[in-house]
Amino acid sequence: MTQFNDRERAFESKFAHDEQMNFRIVARRNRLLGEWAARKLGLSDEETASYAKDVVRADFEEAGDEDVIRKVLGDLTAAGVEVSDSEIREALGHKTVDARRQIIQEQS
Repeated sequence: MTQFNDRERAFESKFAHDEQMNFRIVARRNRLLGEWAARKLGLSDEETASYAKDVVRADFEEAGDEDVIRKVLGDLTAAGVEVSDSEIREALGHKTVDARRQIIQEQS
C-alpha cells in the first residue's frame, strides 16, 4: 500500500507543479500581449508596464482567453488602431510560445 500512496503523492505533486507552471505561463503571456498592444498604442515605457498589468488582471474576469482578447481588442479599437480579432489571437499564440520559452529558460 505504501507504493500506491507514494505514487499517488507523486502524481498529485506533478499535477500541482504543472498547474503552477501553466498559471505562470498564462500570466507571462498576457503581460507580453499587453506589451505588444501597448506598442501599437504608442504608450511610454511606464504606461506600457501599467497597461500590461491591466491585461494580466483582465484575465481574472472569466475562464478562458476571451476576456483578455476583448480587453485588448476594445482598447486598440477605441484608440483607432486597425486590428482584427484574428490578429490578436495570432499574437496571443506567439506570446504563449514566448512565455513558455522564457519560463523554461528561467528554470534552467
